[in-house]
Amino acid sequence: MAKKLRWGVLGCARIAVNKFIPAILNSQRGELVAVASRGEEKARETAGRLGIPKAYGSYEALLEDPDIDAVYIPLPNHLHREWTIRAARAGKHVLCEKPLALTAAEAEEMVRVCADAGVHLAEAFMYRHHPRIARIRQILASGEIGELRAIRGVFTFNRPEDKGNVRFVADYGGGSIYDVGCYPISASRWITGREPVAVTAHAFFSPEHDNVDMAASGLVEYEGGVALTFLCGMWAEPQQTLEIIGSRGMIQVPVAFVSGPDDAGFRVVTDGRERFEPAEGVDIYAAEADDFARVVFGETPPLFPPEDAVKNMRVLEAALRSAKERKRIEL
Repeated sequence: MAKKLRWGVLGCARIAVNKFIPAILNSQRGELVAVASRGEEKARETAGRLGIPKAYGSYEALLEDPDIDAVYIPLPNHLHREWTIRAARAGKHVLCEKPLALTAAEAEEMVRVCADAGVHLAEAFMYRHHPRIARIRQILASGEIGELRAIRGVFTFNRPEDKGNVRFVADYGGGSIYDVGCYPISASRWITGREPVAVTAHAFFSPEHDNVDMAASGLVEYEGGVALTFLCGMWAEPQQTLEIIGSRGMIQVPVAFVSGPDDAGFRVVTDGRERFEPAEGVDIYAAEADDFARVVFGETPPLFPPEDAVKNMRVLEAALRSAKERKRIEL
């Protein structure tokens, strides 16, 4: 039987309870050992409901557990740095929700501390672990759609009435650019295989929501005339699409970032002829956890090194600055 990574979860956030914890329970290489909350009652309730063996009333107590190899951090963005560093110094591998930090400087520090502690750090972009990503890479490398000309990415959802949401707190790193704009921006970087040279963004900052950017659109420039145009939002009609446009064709992914069992396929257009590429419906959170375990056990290199999160953070930081200052930011 393959060795399993023993997980602890810091916090009872919705994404942890609804997505990551069930994924660990259904994964091939993971075992869920404990969950922690700031209050023992909530931790015990969550553990009892989901069948988790241990519950802790503090994050510190979970990190002291010698039976835990790795932690998943779904905490609000402004807590990512602190608890990643604490986990690393406790000898735990870290899978931290996106965006990894509030700034590129914070992300650099997190990467450095984890490297010094000898633990693996990964940013939780679960969509990158879907098998279809390898197929899209293969199509791009084959030259089937010709030379890359442009990328379009959209990730929006509509939940403005949820006034207590941590995404709507400016000091916590709230806003749509950090929460969902990070997806098309990260996608454009692996599609091009390069880093952007400039970013321009325009945003709707809502006084009802602590003046965070509730919607934003932007242009991320790459050398050679290629650019990503993106739209992200938390107060907009829900979409999550990705289009990769080439000189001879395009790849259209209608459900690009949070796909389920029946909507993972995509379309390829070449010289005016269209075909549908089926894609296996997988639990992308379980795939993420299993890939993380294989890296920890030395079976495979990471799909993206920890430094990738620092580079993505530079772009996000520049996009938010551009929207606030209403100017183009060179990187």
